[in-house]
Amino acid sequence: MSSSMDPGGIERAPVVSPGAVVGISPGSAAAVSPGAASAVSPGAAGAVSDTASSAAQATSADAALPGGAGIRQALRLALAGAELDYTRLPIGRAVLLLAVPMMLEMAMESVFAVCDVFFVSRLGIQAVATVGLTEAVITLVYAAAVGLSMATTAMVARRIGEGNRRAAGVAAIQAILLGLGVALLFALPGVRHASGLLRLMGGSADLVAHGSGYTAVLLGGSVTILLLFLMNAVFRGAGDAALAMRALWLANGINLVLDPCLIFGLGSFPELGLTGAAVATTIGRGCGVIYQLIALSRGRGRVRLEPGVLRLEAPVLLRLARVSVGGIGQYLISTSSWILLVRIISSFGDAAVAGYTIALRIVMFTILPAWGIANAAATLMGQNLGAGRPDRAAAAVWRTAWYNTGFLMIVAVLFVTGAELLVKLFQGEGDVLAHGVSCLRLVSYGYLTYGLGMVMTQAFNGAGDTTTPTVINFACYWLVLLPLAWLLSRHTELGVNGAFAAVPLADAVLAVVGILVFRRGAWRTRRI
Repeated sequence: MSSSMDPGGIERAPVVSPGAVVGISPGSAAAVSPGAASAVSPGAAGAVSDTASSAAQATSADAALPGGAGIRQALRLALAGAELDYTRLPIGRAVLLLAVPMMLEMAMESVFAVCDVFFVSRLGIQAVATVGLTEAVITLVYAAAVGLSMATTAMVARRIGEGNRRAAGVAAIQAILLGLGVALLFALPGVRHASGLLRLMGGSADLVAHGSGYTAVLLGGSVTILLLFLMNAVFRGAGDAALAMRALWLANGINLVLDPCLIFGLGSFPELGLTGAAVATTIGRGCGVIYQLIALSRGRGRVRLEPGVLRLEAPVLLRLARVSVGGIGQYLISTSSWILLVRIISSFGDAAVAGYTIALRIVMFTILPAWGIANAAATLMGQNLGAGRPDRAAAAVWRTAWYNTGFLMIVAVLFVTGAELLVKLFQGEGDVLAHGVSCLRLVSYGYLTYGLGMVMTQAFNGAGDTTTPTVINFACYWLVLLPLAWLLSRHTELGVNGAFAAVPLADAVLAVVGILVFRRGAWRTRRI
């Protein structure tokens, strides 16, 4: 399952798939940019004073979290967004403080995904089809947003670990400028050629007539997608996970309220139908972006957009663009491979596809929060490498991996034992129920290795190495998952269950490869 939201959603998590998580390639020791560590900003000479300031600001917050602090106090600090030095805190507590708001951020995604589809589905099959066709087009926007976000988190985390907040601000503004440029590439042709894009995707004349407004609004609002992703990536890289959580909760909350109002014309709101869903989404995202800009300009977190950094820094911008290519590749490889997996499953009939779809919708409720935990590994990796503490970075990754695995194993037990009850919430009888139950159980068997694999992916991305996961993604999605799904479903007695079973088997391959390559330690010398 590609870990992306429906087009009506606010933000997509980076390359989520219950089937092949990540990739890691043996030969990735080469640095993204030789000498890049010292070339972040012309103003980097102020790094020494930044370091002293950072240490002073973190001291009081660190003191509020003594070694014996309880879970309740830690959770309070996590949600409050207390400024802490994550390169000095006990590793377990650092993981907890970052993972909790990141999990809650992704949990909101899970809730919104279901609610948004619920509202749109009330408009009929044609509306749902329009959303599906638009999703195929807007996938490219999300690919760019995901790739740029990975690079941004890695660079900001590294600069924060070095104690150079000014350089982190330089990286943040370059990411924003790059996002604006990329957004224009999608928005201008998207608004002008929305009808043509739907026709190109095979939409009927009636669908194009009624759905082009939805497509035009979503693509026209691409700037809100890119900026929401990128500024939250800045917050996460800086360790300000609570700010990222609030921005997304605000955006999704406004979206949830406006969705039924603008779709159905509740109260004094105009009845815009399907276009109303896109308008609500874009307004919600826009409000989230405004909140982010205020937070960055007022210095509510570790990164502040001061007048001195509000300029183009070509070397930093180009380095971000270069690192983001790998992240974009990860997303596109994942998405395309899962489209092909659905094609294999579709040969067994509509009931098989429906059962698979229902099972993965249930899986999404736990996969997105699990990615929230994994995101903590990226932040801790980048900051500890910046602080010159690679051993601590490795320890943080392993601790996060086991926390994530423990969480997913609990979920797996619930899914395996309660699969029929859960699937019945969506479909109560017949072949769809049988296929859904089978798929949910088989996918859940892979949660043990999936929890490890997704953390390894984020660890590499957090180190600024997006190439390695891309290479392994290609190998394990295209050379393991798809051939295995075809072979087991067509040439064994398993039938469609063979395609479902390929998911946990591919998970195992990904996790093993990820762990082996991570242990080689090439990421320790990665520079960004």
